[in-house]
Amino acid sequence: MDRETHAALLAEGGFDRLAQVATVDSALCLSDLAADAGGPALDRALASAEVLFTHWGCPPLTAEVLHRLPRLKAVVHAAGSVKHHITDAVWARGITVSSAAATNAQPVAEYTLAAILFANKRVLDSAHTYSKMRRHFELLPYFAGAGNHRRTVGIVGASRTGRRVLELLRPFDLRVLVYDPFLDAADAAALGAELTGLDDLVRCSHVVSIHAPQLPETRHMFDARRLGLLRDGATLINTARGSLVDTDALTSQLLTGRIHAVLDVTEPEIPSPDSPLYDLPNVLMTPHMAGSLGNELTRLADAAADELERYARGEPFAHGVGLDELERSA
Repeated sequence: MDRETHAALLAEGGFDRLAQVATVDSALCLSDLAADAGGPALDRALASAEVLFTHWGCPPLTAEVLHRLPRLKAVVHAAGSVKHHITDAVWARGITVSSAAATNAQPVAEYTLAAILFANKRVLDSAHTYSKMRRHFELLPYFAGAGNHRRTVGIVGASRTGRRVLELLRPFDLRVLVYDPFLDAADAAALGAELTGLDDLVRCSHVVSIHAPQLPETRHMFDARRLGLLRDGATLINTARGSLVDTDALTSQLLTGRIHAVLDVTEPEIPSPDSPLYDLPNVLMTPHMAGSLGNELTRLADAAADELERYARGEPFAHGVGLDELERSA
């Protein structure tokens, strides 16, 4: 991981927890595992390493890198997706992998819940209107359709985050739809939702929230045709991956004012400075912040330390990741 992340992640006693179950050098933080990096001291550290404790910024664990880690048996990732650094060479070596993705799903789900409730309540609209008028005005003519009472919310993807969102939505008087090709009607009902096709979900929902993985088959799953199915006044929320939405097609729809969007991820990751997404009154765009930040990093460190403790006791990981899972996860 990078040093800034290292300092934030292991604050508030995180390093002490690791040191209780492992021999670990508090000063050693690697963001480059190339053969020409570090020198003899680093070579010795890598040669003795049995577990890698990783986070954002970990470079790919290629065959060349693994050659420098002959004793490596496990990778404990204190963040979400491991696709950026876990390679085929890791699986070929039989190295076990754990991820804190389930823990990272919590703040994303909380962000999504807030976005859903604010979207239906038309909070962004009311703030813009109030800022512009700067006086008392009658709310009902402006927000006659606002509110969360019996609104329809569509969840795209029963992923870890999608399932947590479904759980958080239970106390509210909402109709909840879900689409996931790996889910059946009974499973959906157990999650408190109605299973439906993706197009029907998009047509019926007042808010559509995306929680599907980034896969070749999900790229631009929200293209111009599907975005056109959104009802007038609907809100699209994306906290998953930017590539799931055709940004140009979405921008075209948003420019008409017909729909709204809450975007924590986009494609490209940072829109160009002249993108209208920054200024449109019907768009709330945040800088990929829905996941763990600030003191939420402590929760990730704790989850990863729990996994390291299990490993030290000879127990299987509670949140192990397998190659088959990666084929249908973020």
